[in-house]
Amino acid sequence: MNSFSRRTFLKTSALAAAGASLPVNAWAKALGANSDIRVAVIGLNGRGRDHLASLAKVAGVRVVALCDADTSVLAKVQSTVNGGNVKTYQDIRALLADKDVDAVTIATPNHWHSLAAIWALQAGKDVYLEKPVSHNVWEGRQLVAAANKYDRVVQAGTQIRSSEGLREAVQFVQAGDIGKVTASRGFCYKRRNSIGKTSGPQPVPLSIDYSLWSGPAPLVPPYRNTRNGPVHYDWHWIWLYGNGDVGNQGIHQMDVARWFLGEPGLPQSTLSVGGRLGYVDDGETPNSQVVIHEYRTAPLIFEVRGLPSKVGLAGSNADPRANADSAGMDHYRGVSIGNVIDCEGGSVMTNDYFTATAVDGRGKVIREFKGVDRQMQNFIDVVRSRKREDLYGPIEEAHVSSSLCHLGNISHRLGHTSTGEMGEKTRSSPLLTEAVGRMLEHLRANDVDVGRMPLTAGVPLLVDATRERFSGPHAEQANEMLTREYRPPFVVPAIA
Repeated sequence: MNSFSRRTFLKTSALAAAGASLPVNAWAKALGANSDIRVAVIGLNGRGRDHLASLAKVAGVRVVALCDADTSVLAKVQSTVNGGNVKTYQDIRALLADKDVDAVTIATPNHWHSLAAIWALQAGKDVYLEKPVSHNVWEGRQLVAAANKYDRVVQAGTQIRSSEGLREAVQFVQAGDIGKVTASRGFCYKRRNSIGKTSGPQPVPLSIDYSLWSGPAPLVPPYRNTRNGPVHYDWHWIWLYGNGDVGNQGIHQMDVARWFLGEPGLPQSTLSVGGRLGYVDDGETPNSQVVIHEYRTAPLIFEVRGLPSKVGLAGSNADPRANADSAGMDHYRGVSIGNVIDCEGGSVMTNDYFTATAVDGRGKVIREFKGVDRQMQNFIDVVRSRKREDLYGPIEEAHVSSSLCHLGNISHRLGHTSTGEMGEKTRSSPLLTEAVGRMLEHLRANDVDVGRMPLTAGVPLLVDATRERFSGPHAEQANEMLTREYRPPFVVPAIA
């Protein structure tokens, strides 16, 4: 470790020790009921700008620092904050050593989420963390342990939970007002273009400290070059950094689906069916996928559709929600991106993040639920009160829902592209058979021949929910994928 890094970590450790010994009421008093909360935003090329917009609406907040591994992004955003009067950092370690920062919001790529949050907690900062809160199951559990050990506030960016309307809808379903839940479904029917195929490693822009950007991941050159460049955004579709659309959009819908079920932990088993189909590019994660988690209450099913709704849309940037056809190819019961909670006496449907509609068995609307996004306001309120039980996005809940994404992806990555296995694996669940059937219909409409470009039949995995590990067949291979090898000095510490 170079001298700068060592010096920074020494400062961070001192801050963590001081923070851990500071009583909760003393911390609240130190902030003061009328004092500004001084916030830094880490990661500015996407959701971080939304964080800035949300923070601007919260009274008593000052954005005092910005951090990004890309100095060109940093400079562009700096000019929009406080007239440019804001500190900037390229290295997160230097930012976390800044004693003038009370809290941070983190919107880095997924592979940085857990480590950045844990380092922030150790430095005595409260944390607002984008979803998914982890890149793998093990590091997510370390983050939960760190929040408890350092007694800090950690709010996850699962903002749907802040909607009063959705909270009422969950209570409505759990009260049994439309009968028992038969299936809790989530959907991401969102067009994702090919990211193209490169012939070799691509040069990294000089403005990016690529070692910092890579962080815990291996330091390998990027093999992608789209309109987002060789580094930004399309990391979502590369396993080293992202978790595919299951971990990008799916974390929201699987979190909501599990919330409606009232299930506090991991499922009994997991299975994925899907693949990256319709084009050949540098992306690795599925663009068409069905994941089923078997819970005691009812199955949780999540579906990804990344191709256009109709063949004629190929190459366009059309929003698939605007092209949903009557056959339901790009929606299920009118929902393209959202949830459908099917019950014995009707369903609850969400078509946006903060509202829901309940219908009876004949489709007649019986109740509507409305709300707004209150997640960032809630975070700041709890930073002041220190009452972590008031958080809308508690880190334990976000860890479990993020883990659902990881479980599905592990099943997929251990699977085989074998059309022959597909029928055998899906027959075990009529709901899975139905969901895969609709996915096949969608693929046919996009001229995808699953005989020539077959789906991957994922490995059925049994889950020991208490230990957050796999059991039974394939457990040894699957358990190895619950964590990763970290690149020093960007190592997630073992805390749990």
